[in-house]
Amino acid sequence: MQPSAALNRIQPSATLAMTSRTLELQRQGINVISLGVGEPDFDTPDFIKEAAIAAIHAGKTKYTNVDGTAELKEAIAAKFKRDNGLDYTPAQISVNSGGKHTLFNAMVATIDAGDEVIIPAPYWVSYPDVVQFAGGTPVFVAAGPEQSYKLLPAQLEAAITPRTKWLILNSPSNPTGAAYSAAELKALGEVLERHPHVWIFADDMYEHLLYDGFEFATIAQVCPTLYDRTLTCNGVSKAYSMTGWRIGFAGGAQWLIKAMAKLQSQSTSNPCSISQAASVAALTGDQSFLKDWVKAFQARRDLVVSMLNQINGMSCPRPEGAFYVYPEFAGLIGKTTPKGKVIATDEDMVGYLLDEAQVAAVHGAAFGLSPAMRISYATSDELLRIACERIQTACAALR
Repeated sequence: MQPSAALNRIQPSATLAMTSRTLELQRQGINVISLGVGEPDFDTPDFIKEAAIAAIHAGKTKYTNVDGTAELKEAIAAKFKRDNGLDYTPAQISVNSGGKHTLFNAMVATIDAGDEVIIPAPYWVSYPDVVQFAGGTPVFVAAGPEQSYKLLPAQLEAAITPRTKWLILNSPSNPTGAAYSAAELKALGEVLERHPHVWIFADDMYEHLLYDGFEFATIAQVCPTLYDRTLTCNGVSKAYSMTGWRIGFAGGAQWLIKAMAKLQSQSTSNPCSISQAASVAALTGDQSFLKDWVKAFQARRDLVVSMLNQINGMSCPRPEGAFYVYPEFAGLIGKTTPKGKVIATDEDMVGYLLDEAQVAAVHGAAFGLSPAMRISYATSDELLRIACERIQTACAALR
């Protein structure tokens, strides 16, 4: 017995691998500060937890509809209308066990061997692996710091072929925090309007985490002509600090939603019934707590960007959203550590920072653009300051 060819097309998640390594070091008593975890450090709001407890007491512990309860689908449809001006009926809504599950269902349900999926780089680590698992071919388009980590219309035009099936757009982005303005999405939409065979997977998971007054937009909202071939994806993980509750969702064409449900019926079946009840409360309850969270994240972003930009050889752009920065450090490649090891790659750099500075980050190669690293600032101001001081000291020790 051997692993399948499909399994051999993918790699373990680099972000989860770093998290596991960090937890093991912490269990050994090593004071590692983790800047590699992609989840808010805030607790799930109490009103959401209370809704889950009430659901347990009410006996909502049985199977639900395969791709979501009627109550949650209605709440999601109302959210899309309220926040994005998008009209989806409950029949156009899919509820899944997290955003990664939404991606998996959409790709596996639609991709045939040889189909191409355009993925701007840097990208979330799961995009190419899920595409490859489904038998498709990722087509990477480099979008570096010189273009604010965003895909340009000319690049999109050049990447489209007759085999292109999807474009994946993530805004705000994991790993860079870059967010597309309505005008930038409109320009990309004008390209896509000329290629009606290309579908759009709009990953809006960090929608509510935006700074400096930046206004969120999603492509089906900005370009109504693309509504019928856009899958608008979101979830409760980031905005409501519910990563462990595992609820993602999407709105799109009814035939695609049915196809995803068919796949889900033979894989996970329904998402957790209690998590679904909690998600109804999240989407329909008081959203005012988000203002405090966004204010805290913006202050943390400014702290980290300022301290990292003080390092010679490192450049850290200021992102519009999410809770990541993606510092580039070409000026440090080729330098030597105090123990005599050459920093040849960004993986060498994050290994050096973990071993010598006890700071965990994720290397840029995992996200498709080097030399860089992803740093999450979803932790306390005090820990961020200490971590950045450690990074400063470690980088200053390179020769």
